Amino acid sequence: MTHEEQETAPLHKRLGWLVLIWVLSVAGLGVAAWLMRLFMSAAGLGTPH
Repeated sequence: MTHEEQETAPLHKRLGWLVLIWVLSVAGLGVAAWLMRLFMSAAGLGTPH
């Protein structure tokens, strides 16, 4: 199958994948930030209140 013969996915599917990947990456960054805060507070490096 050549490049011209390949059908592209519908726009809603491509946008769905884009949104899914974006949401998962933002959630992953949120989890990483939460874990860093957890470890920092456990080490006594918390922010003053």
